[in-house]
Amino acid sequence: MTTRNKALAAAALVGALALTTSACSGGSKSSDGGSGKGGGSSTFNAAATSIVNPSTKKGGTLKLWSTQDVDSLDPAIGYYAFVWDLQRFYTRTLVNYPSKPGKDGLALQPDLAEAMPTITDGGKTYTFKLKQGLKFEDGTPITSKDVKYGIERVFAQDVIPNGPIYLIGDLDQGQKYPGPYKDKDKDKLGLKSVQTPDDSTIVFKLSQPNSDFLYHLAMGGGAPVPRAKDDGASYAKHPVSSGPYKIQGYVANKGFEMVRNPNWDASTDKLRPALPDKVTFTVTSNADDLDSRLLAGSVDIDAGQRGVQTAAQGKILRTPKLKASTVDAPAATIRYISLQTKVKPFDNVNCRKAVEYAINPTDQQTARGGQWAGKIATSMLPPSIPGSDNYDPYNLAAGKPQIDKAKQALAACGKPNGFSTTIAARSTSPKDVKQAVAAQAALKAVGITANVFQYDGSQSASTVGSPAFMHSHNIGLNVFGWGSDYPTGSGFLSVLIDGRLISKSGNNNYSEINDPEINGWIDDAAKSTDPAAAAADYTKINHKVMDLALYVPGVVEQSLNYYNPRLTNVMFSQPLGMIDFSALGLSDGK
Repeated sequence: MTTRNKALAAAALVGALALTTSACSGGSKSSDGGSGKGGGSSTFNAAATSIVNPSTKKGGTLKLWSTQDVDSLDPAIGYYAFVWDLQRFYTRTLVNYPSKPGKDGLALQPDLAEAMPTITDGGKTYTFKLKQGLKFEDGTPITSKDVKYGIERVFAQDVIPNGPIYLIGDLDQGQKYPGPYKDKDKDKLGLKSVQTPDDSTIVFKLSQPNSDFLYHLAMGGGAPVPRAKDDGASYAKHPVSSGPYKIQGYVANKGFEMVRNPNWDASTDKLRPALPDKVTFTVTSNADDLDSRLLAGSVDIDAGQRGVQTAAQGKILRTPKLKASTVDAPAATIRYISLQTKVKPFDNVNCRKAVEYAINPTDQQTARGGQWAGKIATSMLPPSIPGSDNYDPYNLAAGKPQIDKAKQALAACGKPNGFSTTIAARSTSPKDVKQAVAAQAALKAVGITANVFQYDGSQSASTVGSPAFMHSHNIGLNVFGWGSDYPTGSGFLSVLIDGRLISKSGNNNYSEINDPEINGWIDDAAKSTDPAAAAADYTKINHKVMDLALYVPGVVEQSLNYYNPRLTNVMFSQPLGMIDFSALGLSDGK
């Protein structure tokens, strides 16, 4: 994506259009990523490419349930895909994605900003002007300094860790800025690369062109935060809204509700219709009960968007009326098993390759729901991401284990009789557990004993996200999933394999790979102004990741999700990889 002028949004879309070539697991599932300009009644998977039940009717309570709590309501920390979806209710950023299905939803648009930025200095300086009339929930005006302060909080990884840290790489530039809590500037605005010459202007000075910078600004870390209301780690309990709703009553592992923000001005916000009067979020530990409530109509949508469980899936597929209110769109998400290079014997590449060959890809797919879960993945770039080329060094597409090759790899790594290890899976994600159990059975066939360790997914940052925890618990394998942070190779893969991003908690590079060649290719792609060249760099990266056996790709995810027929404006957002919650309304106004 070019960063040479203020037409960047259009140029960025050119690179992003590849997202419309989606992975499909067969059958009648639509995956053409159509323009989504139309709308209509609810039919199977119609929401994948169009707006289902379009309406501007306001009122009522949107009821969201989830089998997992949010990781954090602090916009600088939240990193779960469904939390980013929820953030659209209460945070705004300089630029953001519109509520549109298909490729129309991929082009970033002005949000807090009046227009897309003016880009000068060969793509290294971005200048934004803020809209007039922007206010926080307490009526305080939102200024450029609030945006800068919100971005500075991302740097305070000792106080508010575990969120996306792309902006640190973009903006620190050797300053080693510690974040606002240790900032010696009198206004706590000491980050030199961001300038606020007046309350409506914010200027970003990059050290080099960065084709992904606007995508980074669209994340929660780019949201404004009022310094006077910031209490560090406790801010997650009561984030101050800049969007159409404000949060109240949050109780961990129970839920919260969002009510209208009286100081949000709809005239300044063309991206959010804000139709419901209230949005409730409820946490439950029983996935089957959640599905039953969905089908009974007492819940509107599963916030986790991981797909219904086996019992509900069968009922839906046998009942045309229920099937009409489902979406099964492919997302730029892979459900994988990581292999930890710092946990023995996986420090040996051949021991890792033994796992690649031993795993049964079809069983992995079945564990996640069969053909409705998505297509078997053969590498770590989804087909919808530029740079993917169907690389398959372990012949995973064949859909069966390769016992002889697995045993050869075990002999090559000095473990001909196998070994013991631990495989981690989120107890809050039944499909993750099933995937771990399927892997356990496949590995047993070649002599590898894998004990399944279950943990609360809301604690991922301090468990599997902590290298020290992984080492001390001998966790050599980890079932997890990753969706594209933004629609490029960098947006999907860099966080998983950039060795410079390994952190003490909230780590996503579970393999702990820190390969200079991979890191160099990541940098080359980031500096490129040619989308094709950046994609070619990620082709090379993806090949090496697979050659080093750092991940066992499971499925390119599709999730059969049911939604209450009373919902209006139902659409699958490609950037979010799920239904856009912020667009939803209620046809009965209740």
